[in-house]
Amino acid sequence: MEIVLDKQKLGDWVALLDAYRVYAPAQEDDIWTYQALEGASKANGKRAKAAPLSLDHGNTVHSPKKITFPQREVFFEFEQKPGHPPSLTEVTPNAEETVVFGVRPCDGKATTLMDKVFEGELEDKYYQMRRDKTAYVGLACNRPHSSSCFCTAVGGSPGGTDGLDILMTDLGDSYFIETLTPKGEELLNAGKSLGKKAAGADRDKAEKLHAAAAEKMKRSIGGLDKAEQKLRSMFESQFWDDESRGCISCGICTFLCPTCHCFDINDEVTSSSPLKGQRVRTWDSCQYPDFTMHSSSHNPRDGKKARMRQRICHKFQYFKENYDTFQCTGCGRCISECPVSIDIAAVMNKVAEYDA
Repeated sequence: MEIVLDKQKLGDWVALLDAYRVYAPAQEDDIWTYQALEGASKANGKRAKAAPLSLDHGNTVHSPKKITFPQREVFFEFEQKPGHPPSLTEVTPNAEETVVFGVRPCDGKATTLMDKVFEGELEDKYYQMRRDKTAYVGLACNRPHSSSCFCTAVGGSPGGTDGLDILMTDLGDSYFIETLTPKGEELLNAGKSLGKKAAGADRDKAEKLHAAAAEKMKRSIGGLDKAEQKLRSMFESQFWDDESRGCISCGICTFLCPTCHCFDINDEVTSSSPLKGQRVRTWDSCQYPDFTMHSSSHNPRDGKKARMRQRICHKFQYFKENYDTFQCTGCGRCISECPVSIDIAAVMNKVAEYDA
C-alpha cells in the first residue's frame, strides 16, 4: 500500500493507533531519544486527541534498541524466609503492541542484526516477546544528518528498508508512505483515509530523493571485502596500541550503538530481613576494564589495546564470520559522541592501508 499523507495529519494517524503503545523521537534534557508518546492511546474509553509529533529533525542520539532490549530488566525475584525453602518468581515482560515512529534506515537495519543475535539457536524470550509485538515506521534520510554518517560505506542506504514495516519519505509538506510487511499494512490501514492514494509521480519523487541522499554521503571505507582476513592478520599488531591510546574506556560508543548487545546479570538484594532480591540483566560494555574479569582475577583484556581490538574486530570480523554481514550500520553515533574523537570509519580505513 502506498499513500501520501500531509504532515499536519501525522498526529491524527498516531491518535488512531489506540491499540498500540507509540514511541517517537523526543527531546529529553536537550538530547533526542525515543520516548513513549502521551495521549497516543484511548483514555477512559474515549479516543485521544491527535498526539503531538514532529519528525523534522536529524537522527536521535539514542537508538530505539532500548524498546526491545531494555537497559535494565528483571528476570526473576527471590525470597528466603526463615524456616522455609527459597522461592523464585519469574518476571516476564509485559509486552504491549508497540509501534516506533521515525526510525532511520541505519537503525532499521540494526534491528535485523539484533534479531540474528537474540533469535539464534538459543532464543532470548525476553527480547523475543517484545520484538514480536513491535513494528517500526521508518523515515528515509533526505541528507546525511551529520558528517559522521556512513551507512552507504557498509552496504546501507538513506532509503533502506531492512528491518522496517513502513518507510516514510519526506516530500516537503507531505510524506510518501509505503508498507513493507503485513504489520505495516495493518498500521497504515488505520490511517489511510487521512491521506490519498500515491501516484507514480510520488514514488518517482521519493526514489529520486533516496538516490540524491546517497550521492551526498561522502564517507567511505576502503578494503571492506578483505577486512576479515586483514584484521585476523593484525591481531598482535602495534596498530592497536596506537589507535587505543586516546580511549578513556567510557563505553559511550557501545551504549549508543544500535547493534551492541553485551550485558551482565547480577543478583540485587532489596531486603535483608527477610532476604529478598532480584536477578537483573543490565547493559554492559566490552570497553570497560572489568568486562572480562574472571573470578580467578585473571583479565584477558586488561588493556585498552585489547578492548579496542575486540570492538573493531567484533563489528568487522567476528560478526561477519558468524552471520555473513558486518555488525556496523554506519549510523555514526560512536563518532559524533566520542569525547576523544575516535572515529571507527577512519580506523577501518587505516586497517585497509596498514602494512602488517
